[in-house]
Amino acid sequence: MRNSSADPSPGSRILGVGAYRPARRVTNAEVAGPIDSSDEWIRRRSGIVSRRFAGEGETVVAMAVEASVKALAQAGVAPEQVDVVVLATMSHLNPVPAAAPQVSHLIGTRGAAAFDLDAACSGFCHALAVADALIRTGGARHVVVAGSERMTDLLDPADRGTAFIFGDGAGAVVLGPAAQPGIGPVVWGSDGSQHELITLDRPWDDVRSRPAPWPTMRMAGPEVFRWATGTVPELCRRALTVAGVDVTELAAFVPHQANGRIVDATAKALGLSEHTVVARHVEELGNTSAASIPLALDDLLARGLVPSGGYALLAGFGAGLTQAALVAQLP
Repeated sequence: MRNSSADPSPGSRILGVGAYRPARRVTNAEVAGPIDSSDEWIRRRSGIVSRRFAGEGETVVAMAVEASVKALAQAGVAPEQVDVVVLATMSHLNPVPAAAPQVSHLIGTRGAAAFDLDAACSGFCHALAVADALIRTGGARHVVVAGSERMTDLLDPADRGTAFIFGDGAGAVVLGPAAQPGIGPVVWGSDGSQHELITLDRPWDDVRSRPAPWPTMRMAGPEVFRWATGTVPELCRRALTVAGVDVTELAAFVPHQANGRIVDATAKALGLSEHTVVARHVEELGNTSAASIPLALDDLLARGLVPSGGYALLAGFGAGLTQAALVAQLP
């Protein structure tokens, strides 16, 4: 029995990448005051120099649309050719309806299937794996995968553990069929026993049932650092193994841009070659959760730092605690 909307393909690959960075650049000096900190302390602790804060009109949907339109243009794929739109986000505050159908409509698809996916900072890798599976099994031919976050809606400017870390933005890719797989098998998992390490300080129903402050992000920084640096290198090694790619073959390592210390520790643990470019977009954009990997990927491609057709190791990790890694061939 066959009920797919498109012919199955041996694999899929990234055809185009797009990004949207909000106009307002926020330096460490601006966020340091409310947390009684300094530019030097923030740089030393996180590697972050600045981040972008979304303004009026720069919504999760609007930013995802801008990034997706750019990705479609780079891919040479018309909106009406898109079969599915997957939006990775944890900061869309209106869960009904989901944001993805609005994105699908605004980029001009012909009623493409569309849904949100929330796996926090590993959401983009989760969404990429789902999109790849849809193409390989015949559920779709072209898929837009976007990560869009407005993390500032969830921040307490006075919280010393999170206020300086997060920023806003969106990135997107277009996946299409390929004669040879350009997306490796995903390695993923979660540890819900430690869900309290990254969470909101109170549930949303507190606001509904009684006067209460707006829920905001809280993170146990040292514990998250230990978990990430202990878990992500092995996750990456497994992703390389199942993809059949040696670490020396990597053109780029594009991990979730959590903070500079985690990026550097993971890169060192993997024993990357000198020619492998390590994405460190966190310095300029901070932690943009599900948007961080496509934003960093767009930055590397735009600056000509990685070759077309090269292998990139993508790894996401975050609240949940969720994790996902895979190898992708660069467009």
